[in-house]
Amino acid sequence: MNVHLPWRRRSSQPPTDSAREMTDVELYQRLLSEARPFWPHIGVIFLLSLLTTPFTLFAPVPLKIVVDNVVGAEPLPGFLQDVLPAFATRSDTAILTVAVVMLVSLALVTQLRDLAMLMLKTYTGEKLVLGFRARIFRHVQRLSLTYHDSKGTTDSLYRIQSDAPAIQTIAIDGVIPFITSGVTLASMLFIVYKINWQLLLVGLSVSPILYFLSRSYRPRLRRQSREVKKLDSSTWRVVQEALASVRVVKAFGQEDLERDRFVKNSSIKLWARVRLTFAEAGFAVLIGMTTAVGGATALFVGARLVTSGALTLGEMLLVTAYLAHLYEPLKAISKKAATLQLAMASAERAFSVLDRRPDVDERPAAAALTRARGAIEFRDVGFAYAGDHPVLSDVSFELAPGARLGIAGTTGAGKTTLVSLLTRFYDPSAGSIFLDGRDLRDYRLADLRNQFAIVLQDAVLFSTSIGENIAYSRPDASFEEIVAAARAANAHDFISGLPDGYDTRVGERGMRLSGGERQRIALARAFLKDAPVLILDEPTSSVDVKTEAEIMDSMQRLMVGRTTLMIAHRLSTLEGCDVRIQLEHGRIVSLSRRSGVGEASRGERSAVESGIRV
Repeated sequence: MNVHLPWRRRSSQPPTDSAREMTDVELYQRLLSEARPFWPHIGVIFLLSLLTTPFTLFAPVPLKIVVDNVVGAEPLPGFLQDVLPAFATRSDTAILTVAVVMLVSLALVTQLRDLAMLMLKTYTGEKLVLGFRARIFRHVQRLSLTYHDSKGTTDSLYRIQSDAPAIQTIAIDGVIPFITSGVTLASMLFIVYKINWQLLLVGLSVSPILYFLSRSYRPRLRRQSREVKKLDSSTWRVVQEALASVRVVKAFGQEDLERDRFVKNSSIKLWARVRLTFAEAGFAVLIGMTTAVGGATALFVGARLVTSGALTLGEMLLVTAYLAHLYEPLKAISKKAATLQLAMASAERAFSVLDRRPDVDERPAAAALTRARGAIEFRDVGFAYAGDHPVLSDVSFELAPGARLGIAGTTGAGKTTLVSLLTRFYDPSAGSIFLDGRDLRDYRLADLRNQFAIVLQDAVLFSTSIGENIAYSRPDASFEEIVAAARAANAHDFISGLPDGYDTRVGERGMRLSGGERQRIALARAFLKDAPVLILDEPTSSVDVKTEAEIMDSMQRLMVGRTTLMIAHRLSTLEGCDVRIQLEHGRIVSLSRRSGVGEASRGERSAVESGIRV
C-alpha cells in the first residue's frame, strides 16, 4: 500500500551532523590514547607482526637455491655453506631436499605465528571495543535530555554498536600492519639495492604516482564513508520507530507504509554504498595498473641484465619476488582503503559524542548530600527548550519539608518541565531552584537525584523480573525489603498470584502486565527508595476508577513525611495536597488551599507567605 501525504517533506536525507571533522593524525592519536590500557597486548601483536619481515625476505630463498644451485651451476651462498652440515651440500639432491625442508618449515612457522596473532588480536580487539563502547554508553547517559530529545535513541545506539568497533579496525588492523609494512619495505629496498641498484630505481619509479593517487582519493573516500554512516543510522531509525510503535502501526494497518519507509531509506543507503564501492574499485584499479607497470618494467630490465651477464637468473627471480612483495601491501591498502576510511568516519562520529559536553554538568567543588530535609524553593524560574520559546516564566514558590503541592494545568502548560528542572534533567534558563536553601547546581548530581523518588504517568519497567524492577531504586535491597515495598504499594497480592511470583519476567517495557500493575510496581520502587522528596507525574491518569482508588491509597501512605509535588489533570486527585497551583502558558495563574485546613499546615503557610500570586 502506497500512501501519499502531500504535506510530508520529500527529502529522505538523514539529519545533519555538525561534528567537527578530524584529521587522520588526530584520530590516530586519540584512538591510540583510548587503547593505552592494552598497549602491552598491542606490543606483542606488533612483535609477532614484525616477524613478517624476515619470513617475507626468506620466502624466495628456496626458489633461488633451486634455480641457481640445483638447476644451474652456481655455488651455494656463503651464509648457507656456513650453517648447513657437509652432507646437506654434497649433491644436487641434498641441496634440493634442503630447499624443500626450508620451504615447509617456513610455512609451518608462519602458520603458527598467524594462529597466535589471530587469537591475540581477537581478544585484544574485543576488549578494546567493549571498553570503548562502555565509555560512549556511560557518556551518552550523562548527556542532557536536550541532546536525547534532539538526536533520538537510535543515533546513540548506532554510535555505540556500529561506530565503536572502529577502534579495533584502526588500532590493530590499521596501525600495526602499516608499521610492519614500513619495516618490510625498508628491508626489501636495502636487499634489492645490494643485489642491483638499477632494479631498485625501476621499482621505486612508480612511488610518486602511488603517493599522488593515495592523497587524491583519501578525502573522497572519507567523505563518502561519512555519508554511508549517516544513511545507515537513518535506516536504523526507521526500524526502531516502527518496532517501538508496533501497536500503533498495527492499529492503523500501516505495515506496508513502514516497509516502504524502510525500503526507501535503505535504497538511498544502497546507492551511497555502491558509489563508495565504485570509488574504492577505481582506486584499486589505478593502484593495480601502476604496480603492474612497475613490475613489468623491472622484469624487462632484469631480463636484459641476465642476458648481459650482470645478474643471475636466480637473483632476477629473487628481486622480482621482492618487488612483488613490495607492491602487495600497496594493493592490499588500496583494497581496504574504503574500509579504513569507513572506520575513520566511525571513529570521528564516536569521538564527536564523547566531545559533547552535557548541558547539565557537575561543578568542580560540588557539595555532597546524604539526605535532604526537603525544603524546596523556585525563585523567578524560567526555561525554554529551544532558547526562543519559553515554557516557564517567572515561577516562584516555596515548600517547607513535608509539604504537599498539587500542580494542575492544561497539556503543554509546563507541569512536567517544572519537576524536570527540580531533578536537574535540565537547568533553568533564568532564576534558581533551591533545596534546603542551597542552589541545586551546588550539589553533586548523583547525590541530588538520590533525594527524589519519581512515579511517572507511563510507568517505565525493564525487561527483567518484577523483583529486579522494584529493586532498581535500591539494587542492594534484600528480598524482604522488596516484599515490604510491594505490600505498601498494594502490589504483593497480584505478584504472589503470578506463576513465578517476584521472578516473573515483565517483557519489554513491562508490556506483559496491565497499566495498573505496572503503576503499582513503580510505586513499590518509590517506597523502596525512601527518598525525602516525592514527584508524582499524573500517576493515575491511565487507569480505571477502582485501580485509581488502590493507587491513591498507596500514594497517601507514600507521601507521609515527604515533600511531595503531584501533577494531575483531575482536581480530585489533588484533594490531599496542602496547596494547589494552576499553571497556564508557563505561569502560575491561581493558588488554592485545601478546604478545611484553616491555618493548619506549615507547608501551606510557607507556600502562601512565599508570595505565590494569582
